[in-house]
Amino acid sequence: MPEIPDLEGYRAYLNARLPGVRVSHALVTIPIVVRSGREEFATLAGEAFAEARRQGKYLLFPFESGRLMVVHAMLTGRFQYCDPAQKRRARTAFVLALENGMELRYFDGRLMGKVYLAAGEGGLAAVVPRWAEMGPDAMSPSLTEELFVERLRKYRGQVKTVLTTEQCVAGIGNAYSDEVLWEAGVHPYRRRAELSDDKLRDLFRAVRSVMDWATPIVVARMEAEGLPDDHYRDHLRVHRKGGQPCPRCGTRISEITAGQRITNFCRKCQE
Repeated sequence: MPEIPDLEGYRAYLNARLPGVRVSHALVTIPIVVRSGREEFATLAGEAFAEARRQGKYLLFPFESGRLMVVHAMLTGRFQYCDPAQKRRARTAFVLALENGMELRYFDGRLMGKVYLAAGEGGLAAVVPRWAEMGPDAMSPSLTEELFVERLRKYRGQVKTVLTTEQCVAGIGNAYSDEVLWEAGVHPYRRRAELSDDKLRDLFRAVRSVMDWATPIVVARMEAEGLPDDHYRDHLRVHRKGGQPCPRCGTRISEITAGQRITNFCRKCQE
């Protein structure tokens, strides 16, 4: 699933190319993904892109008219920005032909992602399910350390589950929650109620530190290598590094798979 660094990479890459570019034709190829329907999506023809932004795990593509296209890529949603002659990926869900001669495409191997159209900022809650329930973005300036602690205090489950709960804090997923917990020295299966407020503050600082470190790496790679078929993960310290030495203490990194979710952590330096 794309998380904050991945989505910031998409945002930076596409903002270097899309703002001011007009859509010449909008085509839905898999209606189950594009929830607005073919006819409404076709009305994007003539719209000009403004600068894309991110909210939690959503990418928002505003147009100069004020309308927005909202993409929640879920596990396998990916973008292509390419020449129209390039072969379409399997399960391409929409194609936006652009007046600059390029195409913006979205493909999704498991068809789990969703694409919505909103009339404006005020219409997001009406068309995007659970939009109004979403917690503050993990990187929002309005999410202070004290507010982060206050929000986490409301949950009593395992701390990794709490960090990845969108209604608590938005934008952190499975991969980067492993990195945040390793950075803070917190065991992923500890219950949130067992953690002191000081440890919750450590988690807040770890969230900001990990995202500030990882995001420029992903942004630079996307600009240099293009939009990826899969997410860049080889820079991560513990996630998907099961059996390798912990970068901090050298202990073998543990890997546990439960509910189709892989969790990696160090048994020695995460308590």
